[in-house]
Amino acid sequence: MMSGPSLAQVRATGQPPQVLARLNDEHWAGRLYMRRVSPYATVVFARLGWSPNAVTVAFIVSGVAAGVVTAIPGLAAAVGAALLIQLYLLLDCSDGELARFTGRTSATGVYLDRMGHYIAEAVLLAGLGVRAQGHLTLAGGYVSVGLAAAVCATLIKAETDLVTVARASSGLNETRDDQALAPRSPGLARARRLTAALRLHRIIQAVELSMLILVAAIADAVSGGLAATRVLDVVAMAVAAVMAVAHLVAIVASRRLR
Repeated sequence: MMSGPSLAQVRATGQPPQVLARLNDEHWAGRLYMRRVSPYATVVFARLGWSPNAVTVAFIVSGVAAGVVTAIPGLAAAVGAALLIQLYLLLDCSDGELARFTGRTSATGVYLDRMGHYIAEAVLLAGLGVRAQGHLTLAGGYVSVGLAAAVCATLIKAETDLVTVARASSGLNETRDDQALAPRSPGLARARRLTAALRLHRIIQAVELSMLILVAAIADAVSGGLAATRVLDVVAMAVAAVMAVAHLVAIVASRRLR
């Protein structure tokens, strides 16, 4: 039998209170249920001798696989993509837990983790465009819409990460002060609060998007068409485009670069 850490040991070291308490960096699905499940997977990875970066690579592969499966027509593929995104979320929780438990946190791990989110969301949106087109193809109006949404979603993440790059290049320390995130203009501050309350940005995030793709696939299976998937494709692009512009304006108008 494999020997290794106990579940209690992984939870104590891999899930410290500051990790469970974070709001901006912890997905709601992680707080709601996946952090209760992930320690079991982390124990298995530790006993198998996997490195945290190996788990992160598996997380990236599952996200890419979800996007590829999404492009396949039919309800079964939508179910498969949703399950793959749940695996993606599980591995995303486990890689950090394993890194903290083993003391093998690294810049490479952080980089791979961020790239995993970039890649998975972009491929999932591109896959949605192909699904909306109705057959496996790299050409067509809905394919272009999905690709445009993927580009905008990637820009949003880049806008966030480039704040750290800009501050470091200017000799400023990293800040997560909530006051620094708020736009200096009262009007922009109200708009930011409204956007946060509506949670529209979640439409283009991997977990929520996979669920919406599944709901659209069920609706299409009932109706015998692709109307629901096509509407979702267009809505995702519109939200991604608006959020890319709004997020850029919010960052420049805030104190994050000062």
